[in-house]
Formats: sequence, C-alpha cells, structure tokens
Amino acid sequence: MAEDLDVVVREFESFFEAKYLEKINVLLAVYPRKKSLNVDYSDLDSWSVELADELLRKPDKIVWCAEKALSGLVAGKTVEEFDAHVRFFNLPDQTLLIQDAGAAEIERLICLHGIITKRAEVRPRVEIAFYKCLHCDAEYKVPMTKKAKPLEVCEACKRRVKLVEEQSYFVNIQRVEIQELLERVRGGAPAGRMELLLEDDLVNSVVPGDNVEITGVMRIRPPIKVGEKTGVYLKYVDVMHIRNIQREFEEIEISKEEEDKIVAIARDPQVFEKIIQSIAPSIYGYEEIKMAVALQLFGGNPDKRLPEGGKIRSDIHLLIVGDPGSAKSRMLQYVTEIAPKSIYVSGKSVSAAGLSAAAEKDDLGDGGWVLKAGALVLASGGIAGVDELDKIDPEDRAALHEIMETQTVSIAKAGIVARLKAETSIIAAANPKFGRFDPNKLPADQFDIPPTLLSRFDLIFPLRDILDEEKDRQLATFLLASHTAAGKKEGDKLVEERRPISIDLLRKYIAYARRKCKPILLAEANDKIKDYYVDLRKLGQRYGSVPITPRQIEGLIRLSEASAKSRLSDRVEAIDAERAIKLSDFVLKQIAMDKTTGQLDIDIIATGQPKSRVDKFNQILSIIEGLQREYDEVDIRQIMDEAKQAGIDATMVERFIDDRVTKGDFYKPKHGFIKIVKRVE
Repeated sequence: MAEDLDVVVREFESFFEAKYLEKINVLLAVYPRKKSLNVDYSDLDSWSVELADELLRKPDKIVWCAEKALSGLVAGKTVEEFDAHVRFFNLPDQTLLIQDAGAAEIERLICLHGIITKRAEVRPRVEIAFYKCLHCDAEYKVPMTKKAKPLEVCEACKRRVKLVEEQSYFVNIQRVEIQELLERVRGGAPAGRMELLLEDDLVNSVVPGDNVEITGVMRIRPPIKVGEKTGVYLKYVDVMHIRNIQREFEEIEISKEEEDKIVAIARDPQVFEKIIQSIAPSIYGYEEIKMAVALQLFGGNPDKRLPEGGKIRSDIHLLIVGDPGSAKSRMLQYVTEIAPKSIYVSGKSVSAAGLSAAAEKDDLGDGGWVLKAGALVLASGGIAGVDELDKIDPEDRAALHEIMETQTVSIAKAGIVARLKAETSIIAAANPKFGRFDPNKLPADQFDIPPTLLSRFDLIFPLRDILDEEKDRQLATFLLASHTAAGKKEGDKLVEERRPISIDLLRKYIAYARRKCKPILLAEANDKIKDYYVDLRKLGQRYGSVPITPRQIEGLIRLSEASAKSRLSDRVEAIDAERAIKLSDFVLKQIAMDKTTGQLDIDIIATGQPKSRVDKFNQILSIIEGLQREYDEVDIRQIMDEAKQAGIDATMVERFIDDRVTKGDFYKPKHGFIKIVKRVE
C-alpha cells in the first residue's frame, strides 16, 4: 500500500512540475494568506486518465498524495511550515442534483450546483490533538482524521489522558446549507437541500443567496440525538472547492444552432409583436400587460452605476390589480415558468422573514443563530411572482420596500447584522379593496396597498370586468376553443398555433438578449423621454397637479432599454422610447386620471388622493376650524351650507367627517354635531 502511495506521490510531483509550477510559486509568495492550490480536473485527466478516475473513486487517498507531493516540491523554498491544500474543481459530471445524491455517492468526489440558504458561525476544530497522561506524564500527538476517535486512556499505564488545548493544532470549520437551484427544479418538486462542511481557508467564503458550484466528498454521520440507533445516517459534503457562479437568467446553455435561430428572429421587423403573442397565449387579450411582462423579462441595462458607486436598478416591477377571475394568478404563474430562475409565493402563506431573510436556531452547529435566505433573496437575478399582495399582513409587506428600491435586504436579528443581495424583478397581483372595482370611484382609491409601496412599481394595471357584448362573445369563443382542443388532447397543438415562438426558444431568446445586450440611450431616445416629461410637468403646472415625477423617468429608461434588448440591439432608439412612453401613458390614464379635472395627477398613487380632492378636504377643514372658533359644537348642516357655497357637494363633506371621526380627529358629542379633538402635549 505504501509503495502504491509513493508511486502516486511521484506522479503528482511530475504533474505539478509540468503544469502548475508557476501557480505554486505564486502560492508560495502569498502563503499563508492563501493556502490552496486549485487544480483543474481536466488538466489531471489529460495528464493521466487512471489518476483522474481514481480521484473520483478514492478522493481522500489521492488528495493526500497530491498534498504530500506539493509539500515535497516546496521543501526548502520557504522558512515557514508549509501546510497547503490541493483543491480539485471542474469535474466532468455537472448534472447531479442535490436530491439525487445518495448511497452510491458516499466517500466519492461529486459536484453540486446550488444556492446558499444559511451559514453557521466559524468554529475551531482540533486537527492534531496533544494528549498528556495524568499519571505517568506520557505525551501523544494524534492526527484527528475524518474517522479518528479521541484518545481516552494512556497506552502505557491505561490511565486517563487529558487533551492539552494550548499545544494542540486547531483548524476553522463552518457548516453551511445549500439548496437546489430553482431553475433545475421543475414539476413542483421540492428543492433538495444538503449540509456542507467548510474548512480552513474556505470558511466565510460564501453568504446566503450566493449561487455556487461545490466540489467535495460526500460523507455520512450518525444522528446527533443521543441513544438514537436507527441505522439511518445523515449526509453532508466535505467541501474541497467552491466556485461562485451566480447563474442567473443569462446562464441558460444555448447551442450554435439555437443562436442562429435567435439572431434570425431578431431580424424580423415584427419581432416584438411575435414575442407578445408568445406570452401567455392561453389568456385572452391584455395586450398591454403582455407587453409589460415581455419588457420585464428582458430587463434594463444592469451595468449602470452612479458616480459615487451606487448601483442603478435595472429590474422592472409590475403590479396587476384586478377583479376576481381576471386571470391574474395565471399570468403570474406563466411569467415564473418562463423565467428559469423564479419563485412564486401567495397571500397569507407569506411572512416578512419568508420574503427577505430569517434568523434561525442553528441546527448545523451547537444551537446558536444563523441567517437563512428568504424567497426574494433566493430569486436574485430572476423573477418573483407575489400573488394576493393585498392579503399579506402590512407588517410583513413592509419588507418589500427596501427590496424593491435598493435591491438589498438589511438584517438585524438575534445579534446578526448583515446585508444580502436581492436583485429580483417582482410581478405582483392583488384584488381591489372591496373585492371588485367600483366604476364610480378612482381605481387608485380601491387599491388596498399603501401608496409608499405602490410608487415603487414601474407599471400598475387595473383589470376591470367590463360588460361588453362583443368582447364577451370573443372571450367565450376563445375559451371554448381552448377547452374543446384540450378535450381532444390537442391543447398543445392549439397553443403552438397561437404562439409564433416556442416557450423554450423564447426563454433562450430572452437569456441571449440579457447576456449579450447592454443598450445605451441615443440622443433621439433621450429627447423623446425628456420632451414627454417636460410637457407633462408643464401641463401639471397649469392645472396645479403633479402628473409625473423623476421616479417615472427612471421607469421609462428601464422600459426603453428592455425594448432595445428585445431587438438584440445595443442602442436605445426613438422607437424604444416611444414604446415605453405609450405603455406608461396607458397606465397613467388608467390609474392617475383625476375624474373631476380630467388631468393626470400622480398624487393619486403617491399619496392615495388626487390633489383636487386634497384641496377640497383642506377647504372643508378650514370651514370646520372657523366655525369651531365661533361655536362650541359645530352643526354639520352649517358645514354643508358653507361647503356648498365653495362648490363642494354634501357627499364629500360626509365622507371627510366620517373619515376624521374614524381616525379620532373629530368626535360627535350629539347627533348632527361635531367637535375637533384637542391634543394634549
């Protein structure tokens, strides 16, 4: 056995001298700040197929030989005790799923791809234990290998021995949990999880939310519970190498043939219309929403930063508020299916910790606290569908504010202070406040979502179930055709007829565009957006309302860049700016049109009330305050008479008084009279 190992050591010495001498010299220069020599498996495979195969089957033996060979090569070149690691990566089999790693992989070298979900604290573990006999003073140095047991009695006198920590050698370890990449889990299967063990210079090299490629040896250990002997073991991976890969939407593999098809599609002048037709073909109508979804999938230019270094958000956020049965949930599910990295969450099942991050008791270590990534951190680089947004508790919904604007999650829980990345596009759906839209009220009045959150969405679509005989007939025909085809097992055929671009090719087209295109605004597009903004602001100045804010300009830029990417263009042209303006104009007229003045007023979204109504409410308050100075109790009929002279109807006065009574600003001492509540400091 020893002779076999010597042969392997000499083989590795030859391999290192031939291919890795330069990297070894670099390692010597930075040691011990860096303690690992990373070796590409393909280099070893091209040098010796037998040695490479043996590495997969018996990694502990081969790695020991490689590290011994490395130590032999640098002997005499450094004055320090050299104890570096040899870490292999880039294994040939990259397809193993975390959920499939089982008995066949025990003690073998494997490669896993996943996302880090939680990380425990760094702990010291004894690597070489120094024991001293309490009776005869005998001393022992015991290497604590993976399967070694602690020394309990002296070999000479059979008495108890004591571990001397001061003379023992410790190494840092850290336990981490990895979860299957979301894009690799299809069909509703739960994402597999695996415990990882990081040692020495690998500790603190990852944080929750990182997408990584793990190379390591799968091992087993008995359950932690004392006295539990079921014969069932827990599995974990002893990590040899970590590579941050950050696989996002853009990382879908595209063949040369598919790339040619993608380029050919982009040359079509009607390419954007075909993309829209290919999105949710089983849902009738909603052309504007499908256009917005298409632009969200492409996203803006991700490479832009502010002069002081801050990142400019490139992800587009959409909100759909609609009557029951208006296909909101189906639209969300379609979007999360087409995006390779996506998460779908809904309503009451959502908590703030589930959306952002949670502090949990550490079941990986000794019961401390660890940080666990939530849904929007796990979906970073992809799309999150948040259904039933209005049903999420307000305290939990508040977690979205930071995520949507700065795209980070700041955590201060259980003594853990951290900031995680959450570069996620959000498409959310909600119902109106009273279940169905009231055509006599402003749509924005009926959103059961706070204005501070509404203003962070780039586009907000109200879906109203309007009675229209011709549209109803067309919708019924569309649905009946879909169900008839499904009954005849021809549903897929019908969908393909309605969809100019197949879903698989569309996914790859979007991925290719996101990977290749970083569009820059041309002067003509700049002028279009600038003129639209300035003209609306002038109009608002004339009528005393705020029709658009600088936040909407940023949204227009993102939409314009996404439109350019849909053509595989690196230039944002006038046509792209016009498309963004058309979509923004459609949304503003739907939700920010003040019916009393006929003008756009962004305050409807920003504050929940149009400026015209706020002005009237202020007039009513002035009337009440004036009367309160004259009378102890103010007659509501007198308020209505004075309001009528100012052009304010009685209904608005009643609504204002009822709202203020509910909030505790007024109270009714007797029927038909009110008083202003005086606050005591």
